[in-house]
Amino acid sequence: MRNLRLNLIFFLILFFAAAILGRLFFIQVLQNDFYKALAQGLFSSPNESQTKRGEVFLKDGEPLAINKDFTLVFASPPEILDAEKTTETLSEILHLDSNPPSTLQGKTTYDFILEKLKVDSLYSPIKNKLTQEEIDSLKNLKLPGIYTTKERLRYYPQESLASQVVGFLGAQGSGQYGLEEYYDESLKGKSEGGDLTITIDYDIQFMAEKLLGRAKENLSIEEGQIIVMDPNSGKIIALANFPDFNPNQYQEYATLGFLEIFKNGATQKFFEPGSVFKPITFAAALEEGKITPQTTYTDEGKVEILGRTIYNYDGRVYGQQTMTNVLEKSINTGAVFVQSQLPHHIFLDYIQKFGIFEPTGIDLPEVYSENEEFKKGYEINFATASFGQGIQMTPLQLARAYCAIANGGKLVKPYLVNGLVNGVEPRSSQVISSKTASQLTAMLVSVVENGFGKGAKIPGYYIAGKTGTAQVAEGGKYSTEKTIQTFAGFFPAFNPQFLILVKLNNPRAKTAEYSAVPIFHDLAEYIIHYYQIPPDYVQ
Repeated sequence: MRNLRLNLIFFLILFFAAAILGRLFFIQVLQNDFYKALAQGLFSSPNESQTKRGEVFLKDGEPLAINKDFTLVFASPPEILDAEKTTETLSEILHLDSNPPSTLQGKTTYDFILEKLKVDSLYSPIKNKLTQEEIDSLKNLKLPGIYTTKERLRYYPQESLASQVVGFLGAQGSGQYGLEEYYDESLKGKSEGGDLTITIDYDIQFMAEKLLGRAKENLSIEEGQIIVMDPNSGKIIALANFPDFNPNQYQEYATLGFLEIFKNGATQKFFEPGSVFKPITFAAALEEGKITPQTTYTDEGKVEILGRTIYNYDGRVYGQQTMTNVLEKSINTGAVFVQSQLPHHIFLDYIQKFGIFEPTGIDLPEVYSENEEFKKGYEINFATASFGQGIQMTPLQLARAYCAIANGGKLVKPYLVNGLVNGVEPRSSQVISSKTASQLTAMLVSVVENGFGKGAKIPGYYIAGKTGTAQVAEGGKYSTEKTIQTFAGFFPAFNPQFLILVKLNNPRAKTAEYSAVPIFHDLAEYIIHYYQIPPDYVQ
């Protein structure tokens, strides 16, 4: 009897051991893919480093990029008892038609789900980011072979706001474009990524994007950027782009081939600025003592350069004008005269000093042009560059150059996260003297008071600024129809706190006076009220 009991116990131990081993084999080998998928979520689910990725916040704490848990529904086809009936039920529950177009891959909801239920796999994802209603319906039905699980994804709660600034996190867990790309390693971190708080002001960013949207409606712009900076420090307060995109749906734009929309037009696209570049030419000549604001010039409406003729806008002839008048009326031949007072290498040197041939150093992906064609030294190249044609730059490079005029002559480094490098404030180089900056500022105030910048005037405040309407180079020649219209200005002019650059691609307007200038005015007025900036004078 005693041996029988021992044998029975031994048999039971062997039986349970065999059962456990069999179950482990079933789980770890036969259904390995299923349980791996259950643990990891969607096939492009984030890895461990992504789930701990640092988050991004705007100046006042509004979240721009965060990590969020979503619910995913997936099928295990071998466990489904009736694929057609299950498909009918899921088609009524899952609102796939409300998702972006590429979700269904051109199929009906029924066909899409049925295909998912019939794949030769233990794991077939159907839909992620379920609504609470969808989650509750699935739980109540308890459909065989249909499961839900949690997955942690990157989420952009502001959606399209500052989309080109933030960029997005790709399916492979690497940052793409914007801050996500530039700070990718910092956000990943070794154990847990560090959070970023950037300098952008939500309200000003929102207003800037609203104005660009309005420009699309009223002026049919093809593209546009608005930059708002502190000219003294280089701090970026707003960096708006049109068109924008929703980073939560970046795959949809990529699928449709809209890759250009991901680029930040302020830092990653070149343009020829036109007359808004004239103050840089004037700064060089003022600093070298070649002109004063009162120096006179007699305009004949055109100037000949080695067989090439340069005309004023609309063929106008102005006669005798001061240098201040030349800026007020944006006289092209006057800018050519100013440039002719400088040796080519001196003019080049000042353009270099103003940062046009180098990256700005902003903490975003950016491009810059060496302007090799311009640097070849042809007389005509220097003449047209004096009024901003035949020389290219990014909008941020131009805004940075204007900061040097506004702040007393110093070239600052734009930044979004902070102004420190290893705890040390970055050095700013002196481009022009404070005297030259002051003279040029007064001339730019006169542009707003008396010239083509009148639309930027705000009662009680001195505004300094300059317009630019540039022809667009296409196929080796300049278009007679397309223009880029820009206005750059700062205020209060003699104690500047804000610099705004407005750039519009091909607006339905004759010049920047009627397109970019009104937008600058509306945004500047908004900022003045928002920050309660005291007036310069009482009317």
